[in-house]
Amino acid sequence: MARKSFTLIVVPDHDQVVRRYQVDRRLLRRVVAGAAAAVVLLAVGAVHYTHLLYRASEARALRDENVALRTQMGTFRERIEHMASTLERVERFDQKLRAVTLLSDPQRNLALGPTAMEIKTAPSSPTESEFTAATAAASESPKALSAKLDTLAAEATRQEQSLQELQGFFLEQKSLLASTPSVWPAKGWITSDFGQRTDPYTAEKVMHEGLDIAAPHGKDVTAPADGTVIFAGLEGSYGNVLVIDHGYGVKTRYGHLSKVEVRPGDHVRRGDLLGAVGNTGRSTGPHLHYEVRINGISTNPRKFILDDQ
Repeated sequence: MARKSFTLIVVPDHDQVVRRYQVDRRLLRRVVAGAAAAVVLLAVGAVHYTHLLYRASEARALRDENVALRTQMGTFRERIEHMASTLERVERFDQKLRAVTLLSDPQRNLALGPTAMEIKTAPSSPTESEFTAATAAASESPKALSAKLDTLAAEATRQEQSLQELQGFFLEQKSLLASTPSVWPAKGWITSDFGQRTDPYTAEKVMHEGLDIAAPHGKDVTAPADGTVIFAGLEGSYGNVLVIDHGYGVKTRYGHLSKVEVRPGDHVRRGDLLGAVGNTGRSTGPHLHYEVRINGISTNPRKFILDDQ
């Protein structure tokens, strides 16, 4: 049976010989099939190579992003440790202030934060060592960092409340100090002290409930502390009397005044002019009778006066 074939005729230019080639059909098919397979393989290889290039590029991007995230998490760790250390110092300072001001005294029922003993045992009070241990245990995952930030935020809120309480306490103390009659209301010399004495009129032993400060007639009488005038007028043997309410149960009285410069309802501050030394009422000479009463009970004014005449 004759084999089927193709004749390939090559006609060159000019006068060269025309050439004929016999090409077997089966061979031609094999060549064509091989060429097609090669093209397919090249196409598949190109696609695969392009995919590998894309994956490599994506891997580099992920690697760079991972490095950036690790750097960012390292920064977060440093900031968290710094915040924890700062809060720990604030906690110690808070406890020192509470110890000084007795705010941690259970009877006062004022302390918001834990006491020094509670700080050592309470798991809710984070410390730097606890955060370091938590860091090692959690391998610094974003979830662990988020939990630590939440804990720090809660601790910061508690510290803010505690410090606000301390601020309020010191503001109250400032007001208390400003309202404490701690200076002399008049400059002079003491002619009769607080306590038992012989009454100059009856010669009997009686309780003298204040200080008699002798001074020239008309000498200034000034406020020894902040307060509000609640009485100004005549009162029996005291003559012209002035009474100031300083708050916190403290009142001061000024007797035998020659004149009064303030009226009930006036608010005065330490050093403000109240009146003048006089000799009104039952008095043996110009002087100021000065009393301090705590919740209505007479107290020695010297207990409050800080300076000496």
